[in-house]
This record gives sequence, C-alpha cells and structure tokens, in this order.
Amino acid sequence: MSDRYQPKPDDRSDNVEKLQEMVQDTIQNIEKAHETMQFSSGEEKEAIKEKNKRREQAIEGMRQEIKDEYENQH
Repeated sequence: MSDRYQPKPDDRSDNVEKLQEMVQDTIQNIEKAHETMQFSSGEEKEAIKEKNKRREQAIEGMRQEIKDEYENQH
C-alpha cells in the first residue's frame, strides 16, 4: 500500500527549458502591458509600471536559476 503514495522522482532534466519558456512568457506579458499603457489613465499606468518592474526582477531571478541549472547539469 505504501507504493501508491511514493512521490515521483525529482526529474530536473527539463528545468532549463521550462525556465526559458517562463522568461519568454514574462517578456510577452511586459510587452502586452506596454501596449495596454497607451490606453490607461495615470494611476493605471503607474500600476502597470510597478508590475513590469516586478516582472523584470522575476526575469533576472529566472535567468540566474537557468544558469545554475545549466551548470548543475554539465
């Protein structure tokens, strides 16, 4: 019965690929937000700018994680 509850092995072989996809998705979200800003009020623009700053910080973190994962695999 304990076999049913065994966790799956940690498969990190595609982490770099997944992280790269996350970076691309986040970049696309930043670009869409820039487009949205053209039609936004001052307060909305500020909120979008703040969110994009957080997205850019997240991208930097993901890029560091990509580097770490790549180094660990090679």
